[in-house]
Amino acid sequence: MGKAVILVSYELDEILQLSDRIIVLYEGRIVGEVLPEHTSDQELGCMMAGQETGGAAGE
Repeated sequence: MGKAVILVSYELDEILQLSDRIIVLYEGRIVGEVLPEHTSDQELGCMMAGQETGGAAGE
């Protein structure tokens, strides 16, 4: 506990499989935070294009 690993990848499947929580940065700001089991490729794609999401992980 109390440790973190930053995973940077273009492979959405890899990110979804290896992550406990996903935070998407766009132009230096956080545009979304989601749990892998509660998101979709489409939602991640929108965040990667700079569209902010409505909630944080766990909501």
